[in-house]
Formats: sequence, C-alpha cells, structure tokens
Amino acid sequence: MFGFSLIDLAAFCFFAGAWTVYHFAIERAGESGVNRMMSQYRMQWMTQMAEREVRIMDSAIMASLQNGTAFFASTSLLAIGACATLLGSIDDMTKIASDLPLGVAAPRAVLELKIIGLLLIFGYAFFKFAWSYRLFNYAAILLGATPHARDPDARERARTAGRAGRMSVAAARHFTRGQRAFFFALAYLGWFLGPLVFMAMTFFVMLVMWRRQFASDARDALQWEPPGETPS
Repeated sequence: MFGFSLIDLAAFCFFAGAWTVYHFAIERAGESGVNRMMSQYRMQWMTQMAEREVRIMDSAIMASLQNGTAFFASTSLLAIGACATLLGSIDDMTKIASDLPLGVAAPRAVLELKIIGLLLIFGYAFFKFAWSYRLFNYAAILLGATPHARDPDARERARTAGRAGRMSVAAARHFTRGQRAFFFALAYLGWFLGPLVFMAMTFFVMLVMWRRQFASDARDALQWEPPGETPS
C-alpha cells in the first residue's frame, strides 16, 4: 500500500496503537500517575490563592507556565518548517539514509509520506501547545477575577478559584498531550532507519514515559512524608 511493505505497515500500526493505549492509560486510568497527582495540587494551589490577600506570587507562577508553553509552541513551528524543508531535499535525504549503518533504501514517495507524517505530528503538537497557552491565559484571567480574601462573598470566591483551578488543569492536560507528541516524534524518526528500529524506539519511548509517570523520582517526591509520619 502506497509503496510500504507489510512490516512497515505493522510498525506504523504498533506506533499508533502504542500512542493510543498510552494516552488512554494515562488520562483514563492513571490515578497514581504524576499528571493526576499534580492536577490535585493545581486545584489546591487555587484554593490557597483565594485565601491570600497578595497574589503577586500566583501571577508570577502563571506567567512562568505561559512562557514555557509559548516556547514549546514556537519550537513546534520550527519543527514544522524543518519538515517542510526536508520535503524539498528528498534526494539528499535518501543518500544520507542509505549511507547510515542501519540505513534502508526507500522509494521517494515512501520518504515523502513519512515526512508528511512527521509534519502532522508536529502540527498536532503545535495546536495542543497553542490551545494550552490560551487556556493558561483564561486561567490567569480567572485568577485575577477571584474576589479578594476579605470579600464577604466566600462562596463566589471559592467558585471562581475552583474554575481557575479547573482551567489550569485543562491547560496542563493539553500541554502534556503536546509534549507527548514530541516524545513520540522521536520514536517516529526511527522509521527512517527501518521498521524494526521504529518499533524498538516506540517501545523505548513509551517505557521511558511510563516510568516517569509511575516509577520516577518526581513521583517519589510527590509522595514524600516527613520522617516518623504516616500518609493520611
């Protein structure tokens, strides 16, 4: 199909399946993962913010999150431009790939489709980062709209702070999806060296991401308890 061998198609199906399974495993069943634990702290942050009279620190943190998201959105555009450049240098790329130790000769049309696939991954990442940046803007507005700590309407203060927390969680979710696309793009590069390398790199990337969620020092830090105390 389109010049791809059966093993190429099998490798692509493995890649797409791994991405899909990981996505649903983390977002639907990852209760003990770092992402879900940090979402709880985001909500706690906004609860604490609502009780502070001075919120300069909260605004600075939100600005930092926005700047980080903007950086990745810009990087996505650079990657899209690089992919577009590769489409105009197929002949040179074919020669370079064939000279590599694991290089596999492929028809021009196949290489073009592979590059288009990589371009689509970075395009997806850009949309996720751009939307995440917008959501962080919304969260910043909600933060600013949260009534003062001395405001007598405690219910409205809690409501607006909760909305700000949920907006921040949504922004982080889309940022994570964009970052996940970057990681899987690294695995996708293995396809240019052959389908077996493609599958091996896909498995390796998924394993690394899984470990960061469920068996990393970051997760240990989130579960740390002072000596002599037991978790509540």
